[in-house]
Amino acid sequence: MDFSLWPAASRTWNDVLEGAEYAERTGWHGVWIADHFMQNSDDLTVPVNEALALLAGIAARTSRVRVGSMVLGNTYRHPAVVANAAATIDQMANGRFVLGIGAGWQVNEHEVYGIELPAVGPRLKRFEEACQVIKGLLTQERTTFDGTYYQLQNAPCEPKPANLPILIGASGEKVALGIVAKYADEWNHWGRPDLATHKGEVFAEHCERIGRDPKTVRRSAQTFLEVIQPGDTEAIERKARLEGNGAHVIMGSAQEVLDVVAQYPAAGIDELLVPDSFLGDGNRRFDALERLREEVLQKL
Repeated sequence: MDFSLWPAASRTWNDVLEGAEYAERTGWHGVWIADHFMQNSDDLTVPVNEALALLAGIAARTSRVRVGSMVLGNTYRHPAVVANAAATIDQMANGRFVLGIGAGWQVNEHEVYGIELPAVGPRLKRFEEACQVIKGLLTQERTTFDGTYYQLQNAPCEPKPANLPILIGASGEKVALGIVAKYADEWNHWGRPDLATHKGEVFAEHCERIGRDPKTVRRSAQTFLEVIQPGDTEAIERKARLEGNGAHVIMGSAQEVLDVVAQYPAAGIDELLVPDSFLGDGNRRFDALERLREEVLQKL
């Protein structure tokens, strides 16, 4: 199983880049950036950098790690624009870019920017059309598409990427995982190993209905991960707060974290993402990441 770093877009560009360079230097598999314009809270004072700009910068300043979006919201990004941006970033990354896309969900950013957030049903129908548009633009010489939400006429997307995987972030079991089965090269969701096992079983059913081998889709997941040192009351309080808010958490002693993380491969997960948003700043962030890397991840 591979391990990747997820630097928070709310950090400064220099801090994000420092995280990406740390990941490159210390053997992490990839670097992922979330796509939002603001925090999912009432606090509008926290700055949030734009995802594609960060990804382009990371791609240009690294040479080994995969670089990916986690995930671009379809409600505020036209799929033709996404495809062209992705093809360009993939050039900058020399084929290391992963295009992560999703249907869109965060209510407050749609409200404050006046962007429509349709009900789940039509939102997923729009997203499925977007998947078709993006696939067409990235793989066909010209794309013509006449859908309910998108219409393209002999549209180009040049230069083409050599082999740009499309990741879909989704967990909805009735419809969304069916879209993943049809269009995704990779699939991501939040959750501990037990949830990953369950989602994998549902996903396999969707794949069976269309005759696809679910093992052809690379899977990734993420939780809040941290090795808590004895007596670190701040980390213990942080764990309680995250769990109280319903977050997916794997936090405890090195052995406790190792015991849970070691279950992911059997649950079908190929890559585990580590968000750094809650690990503090400066040396504290890197101390926590190094403790996790040395005491847990390297042992797997």
